[in-house]
Amino acid sequence: MASIRVKKDTTDDYLVAGRGMHPALAALSAVSTWNSGYMFIGAIGFTYVMGYNVIWMAIASTVGQLVAWMWLYKFIQEEGHKRNVRSLSSLVGDKAGAPEAKLAAVLSVLFLSIYAAAQLTSGGKALLVMMGWPELIGILIGFVLVVAYCYAGGIRASIWTDAIQSCVMIIGSLILCWIALGEVGGFGGMNSGLESQDPALTNIMPPDLMFGISMWALAFLLGGLAVAGQPQVVSRVMTLDSENDRKQAMIWFFVWQTPFIILMTFVGLSSRVVFPNSSDFDPELGLPMLAMETMPAIGIGMILASIFAATMSTADSQVLACTAAITDDIKPEWREDHKTTKKVTLFVAAFATVISVGGLYIPGGDSVFKLVVLAVYGLGSIFVPLLIIRWMGYKPDSTHSIVMMVSAFTAVIVWSMGPTILGLKTVSGADGIFPSVPGMGAAFAAHFIMNMKRTPEVSSLGRYNWPNRKNIGTFAAAIIIPFAGLEATYLATAPDSLDTSGPAPDSMWNLTVEFAYVYEEQVVQIGDGETQTFSFDIPSDAMGVSFGLNYSESNEGGLLQQCDDVNSVFDDSGIPSQFLHRNLVNLSGQNCGDNDLGGFSTWAGFAEINTHMEQILAVHLLTLEKDEGEILFDVEVVVNRGTPVNGDSGEDITIVMMYHTVESWTLTEVE
Repeated sequence: MASIRVKKDTTDDYLVAGRGMHPALAALSAVSTWNSGYMFIGAIGFTYVMGYNVIWMAIASTVGQLVAWMWLYKFIQEEGHKRNVRSLSSLVGDKAGAPEAKLAAVLSVLFLSIYAAAQLTSGGKALLVMMGWPELIGILIGFVLVVAYCYAGGIRASIWTDAIQSCVMIIGSLILCWIALGEVGGFGGMNSGLESQDPALTNIMPPDLMFGISMWALAFLLGGLAVAGQPQVVSRVMTLDSENDRKQAMIWFFVWQTPFIILMTFVGLSSRVVFPNSSDFDPELGLPMLAMETMPAIGIGMILASIFAATMSTADSQVLACTAAITDDIKPEWREDHKTTKKVTLFVAAFATVISVGGLYIPGGDSVFKLVVLAVYGLGSIFVPLLIIRWMGYKPDSTHSIVMMVSAFTAVIVWSMGPTILGLKTVSGADGIFPSVPGMGAAFAAHFIMNMKRTPEVSSLGRYNWPNRKNIGTFAAAIIIPFAGLEATYLATAPDSLDTSGPAPDSMWNLTVEFAYVYEEQVVQIGDGETQTFSFDIPSDAMGVSFGLNYSESNEGGLLQQCDDVNSVFDDSGIPSQFLHRNLVNLSGQNCGDNDLGGFSTWAGFAEINTHMEQILAVHLLTLEKDEGEILFDVEVVVNRGTPVNGDSGEDITIVMMYHTVESWTLTEVE
């Protein structure tokens, strides 16, 4: 709302904040937008599986991002100011609306919309798990929030809220990391816990890599460099006014993001100790399960806020990046039409919401996450090679640029999905090579081939020339020798295989649960105007509890009888915090007969057939460890007489508690 006071009704202010954003705000916004819900789900799962060798991803990716900030972002900022462009797709074309810019914009809109849809779905799932709300409600709340502060102040509102959300993210992760380390016995307990499960978890060298460690690590480096190819992050750089602002923003970015990565790493490692690897646990559920296992209700709320902050900060940034791509490149005639630009924002947000809602009705609908990964590496492979050759001074024409983009994206798709389609082992998993290497490699290969075939008289390095053969040999040796040394070290020190057995998160499973039901009844005679307290102990193994109140007009003497007023007030302060789903109600008035007082549970129901990830989460909620608890009901009786001469001594009030425990459960894969 504060951004409304300073905004200007122009498309330039709406999409790039007039290029006058404070460096700290732009940097914090970039942190939350770049990391998104992935850091709370995907990165935790990867850390859970890989152990200490996840440090390769953290360091290599950070180095790649540092290079992007120091080098490519400088070029992007200079070109953005010089050419007055507001979208990443405009930078890869010579003019607005050029064929290559249109293609880049179409790809950006398509995959960023899917990415935004996945963020909305993540927010919906977080609310489902921790609050018991239907996923659809969470998705629609996300849609309203995204549109609201995009409309309120465009990218300025997005950046301001992102900065606050970034603070929420790091506070939540700090609290969870502190509690998680305490749960496992500190750093020493975490290390010994990992060692006892699998010694490979405490080795910084990853086991059983399909293509060696050099290409494995290079993929993370290029993945970090791919931040320069993400329109929703680049838009933050375009809001900065000067070179000095970019340098300040870079410092803020890494000062803020680095502790966040470290905290999430420790959370992922601690979750492995608390929840040992088995076919009954999905690694990507490590963080939310750890929060529910170790934190009080207020802490769980903080983690929910952190996840929702991460997902919403990314979703709104992607919607605005799509808006810029459409109005600057696909329909440049809308460039200065502020009202139309806002309509485009609404359309993109609605399109992402439709994708997200549609995924709810597709078995294993969380496969959208795979498309998010595809979008990140696809966009990075499309844009980064083009930005690099343009930085070198090479001016590709439309055909050249389009061939590079198509080659990059095709390589990412084939590398990511080809083996799976053919029924072969995937080559883009944790033991293979992430798609950034084949994607960017294909783009550069296309560039050199196109240059050799179409413009051999122009250096493929732009304003630079290829070194002579002697210098090429020296350069090659400088690369090959360290790589060979690294590979030799890996072969000599790599540990035995990690135990990564377990079903795919999106495989379909049948969950059967046997419950035991226990009833407890208390009857108290309450006189007119009196209040009595009913106290029920909640066993630690109860996972669902419900209450009912019954009375009849049995103590009134006379010709006519009238039902008495009974008022009840519950006190649930003694209920364990793990009972997140509560629908207790108070009673008042004339209610002779049976009355439902509601109840509480650790879960909101489960589908008999669902994905393995969802079923494991259901089992966790059904078997959640809790302390014993207590609930109180204060019941008052106010008598009503059928005639003034009737006698009425009050009522016999009965409250029944029914709770159920889990006797056994079985999980079988659906054939």
